[in-house]
Amino acid sequence: MSVEARLREQLCDLAASLYARGLTHGSTGNISARTADGGLLVSPTGSSFGRLDPARLARFDATGRQVDGDRPTKEMPLHRAFYDTRDGTGAVVHLHSCHSVALSTLPTDTPQDWLPPVTPYALMQLGQVTLLPYFRPGDEAMGDAVRGLNGTCAAVMLANHGPVVAGRTPEAACNAVEELEATARLALMLRGLPARMIPETEIPALTRVHRIAWET
Repeated sequence: MSVEARLREQLCDLAASLYARGLTHGSTGNISARTADGGLLVSPTGSSFGRLDPARLARFDATGRQVDGDRPTKEMPLHRAFYDTRDGTGAVVHLHSCHSVALSTLPTDTPQDWLPPVTPYALMQLGQVTLLPYFRPGDEAMGDAVRGLNGTCAAVMLANHGPVVAGRTPEAACNAVEELEATARLALMLRGLPARMIPETEIPALTRVHRIAWET
């Protein structure tokens, strides 16, 4: 099996796992990965994470021209924005996961650091998560908003929509978006309670773990 064939299988297997555990539903969500020649593999528009076909993934060459597969997700501007602005991005995953979407609808005083530091793991896997405003699905302005962050964030939360996470590998991106959803669930469970968060003095060291992982 070729390197690209294995990558195609991996993307579909990871997507199916996310779907099976209720982290996305119906035909929501999209996933992409960088190929060895600098191109992209992207899940098709209107496809279900539970039933992706490796042979039908949209294939783009290094110039951004589609050369094979079905029509890609309409959220391509989001994916391209991460690849273009964040060095080392090897994969991007976007979900409509329930708890993170619910949390995104509630007021926050810190949209630039949206996800509360409930556990160390989100800080280590995601770093800082920025809440972006609501955009209509498929709006190219979503990509512009990600570009406006100049590659400083590996993860954003689209208000009333869902998380988008970049990783060095497909597995890393999926692990990180799962951690985002788990943290959002904990935050909702603790909302209104006198919860004890990670001490502020610990946060720089934990987010440094995330930065080092991207640099190595």
